[in-house]
Amino acid sequence: MARFSDKVAVVTGASKGIGAGIAKRLAAEGAPVIVNYASSAEGANRIVDDIVRAGGRALAVGASVTNEDEVKRLFEGVRSAFGRVDVLVNNAGVYAPGPIENLSAADFNRHFETNVLGLLQVTKASLPLFPAGGGSIVNIGSVASTIAPAAFAIYVGTKGAVDSITKSLAKELAPRKIRVNGVNPGFVITEGTQTAGMAGGEFETLAVAGTPLGRAGQPEDIAAAVAFLASDDASWITGESLLVAGGVGM
Repeated sequence: MARFSDKVAVVTGASKGIGAGIAKRLAAEGAPVIVNYASSAEGANRIVDDIVRAGGRALAVGASVTNEDEVKRLFEGVRSAFGRVDVLVNNAGVYAPGPIENLSAADFNRHFETNVLGLLQVTKASLPLFPAGGGSIVNIGSVASTIAPAAFAIYVGTKGAVDSITKSLAKELAPRKIRVNGVNPGFVITEGTQTAGMAGGEFETLAVAGTPLGRAGQPEDIAAAVAFLASDDASWITGESLLVAGGVGM
């Protein structure tokens, strides 16, 4: 299936985890993919190599979504390499759960600058590269915005903002034929959840026990939903945030 053979895709935070899975899926369906990373050039180049070995096209471009100048350079690189953007996936994000007693301004700013401001800056910079025929933006949120677990207040706040921003941008960009949707994952096994000690331990056991479909998610589960919303199969869908969480939050 080559739903993206004539489309260029940009995926932020794509050097590992969910972002890497999305980049690989869009490339497998024909899109040249810009694999954005903030710090791990090695990881991004590894994803590019995987895509190329599978017969796809990809380019790693470093830029922190929190830095406006770097974001501008990201899309200058996209313009130089491919001349356009048809699909943007705002995946870059951070999460560090903790009780309210541990709240710090630095932690708050880090979350909101990456998860909210970063999404907005990337979206703004991408718009001049969308063709007159429009395109698709997919924002990666979280089931946390629905279930609001304890000790996730800052992260939940950012993902609630993403849900609202998705609806607002869908209305604003509809006249330009750019659809804006969200995918809100549940608990997914990634390098990040493993490093945080959430995968492979008590947290995963509890998460799976509370998931109607009885398993943790994989990056491929999220990538499939993103590919659907980004494709012409979803041409009459905009402003929606799709829960991809094994039944959690329904």
